[in-house]
Amino acid sequence: MKVILMRDVDHVGGVGDIVDVADGYGRNFLIPHGFAVAATAKNKRQLEHEQRRREQRILRVRKDAQTVAEQLQAVACRFVRKAGEEGKLFGSVTSMDIAEALKVSGFEVDRRDIQLDQPLKSLGEFTVPVRLPAETAAMLKVTITAE
Repeated sequence: MKVILMRDVDHVGGVGDIVDVADGYGRNFLIPHGFAVAATAKNKRQLEHEQRRREQRILRVRKDAQTVAEQLQAVACRFVRKAGEEGKLFGSVTSMDIAEALKVSGFEVDRRDIQLDQPLKSLGEFTVPVRLPAETAAMLKVTITAE
């Protein structure tokens, strides 16, 4: 029996795959639980239509993310902090601080999308990666100066 998988099924296939399964497995488990539908001509056309729509949506999201990435790379975040003689900060600049500075600049970025390995604890210029949707990243310039 040929079925079109509507969800990922272990050891069978992924979403949208047309697979050949045993008649009983398809009729008694996959179709009643909503994991698959019968591979009729109508269902195949519907699957192709949904795949085209999904591809268009992905392209649109990727395009939007690319424009946001270009805008973010043009923005420079500047922080003024107290520092010691050797350029070490009293405190640090965290991803939350960067997210708040971006919010003031008009960008809504979640602090978890700002990929800092460690908080910034010294003066200078840093390049911080920011994760965006559709596997896009932007490099943000962060400058920390002494008070």
